Amino acid sequence: MTTYYKLSPHNWLILIVLVFTALAGLFWANYQFADQNPGGVDFLSPWMRGRSFLMEGLSPYSEHVDLRIQDAAYGRPAQGEEPKAWGIYPLYSFLLFAPFSALSNYTLARALWMMLLEISLIATALLALSLVEWRPRKWLLAAYLIFAPLWHYALRAVVDGDVLIIVTLLLTVALLALKHNQDRVAGFLLAFSTITPKLVLLLILFVLLWSLYQRRWKLIKWFLGSLAALIALGIFFIPNWIWQNLWQILRNPSPAAPRTLAAVMGGWWPGIVPQLRWGIPILLGSILLWEWWLARDKNFIHFLWTASLTLVITQWIGIPTDPGNFIYLFPALTLILANWDKRWQPHGIWVVLATLLLLFAGLWLQFIFTLEQTYQPVQHPSMFLTLPAFLLLGLYWIKWWIVRPARLALEG
Repeated sequence: MTTYYKLSPHNWLILIVLVFTALAGLFWANYQFADQNPGGVDFLSPWMRGRSFLMEGLSPYSEHVDLRIQDAAYGRPAQGEEPKAWGIYPLYSFLLFAPFSALSNYTLARALWMMLLEISLIATALLALSLVEWRPRKWLLAAYLIFAPLWHYALRAVVDGDVLIIVTLLLTVALLALKHNQDRVAGFLLAFSTITPKLVLLLILFVLLWSLYQRRWKLIKWFLGSLAALIALGIFFIPNWIWQNLWQILRNPSPAAPRTLAAVMGGWWPGIVPQLRWGIPILLGSILLWEWWLARDKNFIHFLWTASLTLVITQWIGIPTDPGNFIYLFPALTLILANWDKRWQPHGIWVVLATLLLLFAGLWLQFIFTLEQTYQPVQHPSMFLTLPAFLLLGLYWIKWWIVRPARLALEG
């Protein structure tokens, strides 16, 4: 990994002291927040599921555990449109949650989990810089690192305790490992990222396709072997966990709120819902397959652009999702910002800074002013549109800059 900013030993000592002080302050702030603001529903579920399994041997997918979680979340069984089960992850995901489920104090466990998520956001931002080979000026770097944990999708994910922040970090490290030909590491991390299978499915398919054409057999072997080992580990503890997991998903339908782009647009134009339901996946799927084919034998930067496009299109292609999942689009955003800065020197820094400010203020204002009040505050369906649309436009804006060097090399 390239070292961008060198420090003297004395400055390193000061930095270490500051980091430990900051971590202590961060934990204290998180604990106070968790104590005064009950919630963190995306963490509550896996914490209780893991604790029921570790302490009582109960299956984390049982209806009895679901009722416990509902009682903790609502003070009673779920009613009406209230979700009856969430946080339904593969059994091997509890390797991540187990240290926190071992703590009996939920407030303490949540505070530590929030701190892990916050650290992961900063780590993702820093690693993304190396991934896209971007060395912003120090004041722009400071703005970027302030933006990373505080923009809408990051801060909400921290408050809710969403594991997708960890998945975003895993994907970023996996892509960085691919860049440096560390295929064993990349294969394992991609396998473990399947704790959120729907959101990484298309990216993994693309990585495997690219690996076939690049003859990177080690990556494929390590991905398949690691996934098989994780599944087998789950079977060791609960032999039929896969069936239990699938059955829990089937018996707990998705919330009534729109969870696909077609559903969102169908709410505005109900007369063409069937056309939207089929047309959007066909259009976006065709674009994605074409870009995969173009990138199959290209260099890493072309691969990275296509991987970023895959992450964005995953949100719109018809796989049920939620705007809260958009945090894992952060590497794609970093790729766009880096290319704008490097391409438009010396004025690119102002474009990047303006973009960070607009995204920060715009997404928060959109969320606040369109928030709908039902049995609980619900984000407006328009939140499905803003960030993916911006990223799609941005990615195609920079595509020529990314693919042109390879073309020039071939022509030369």
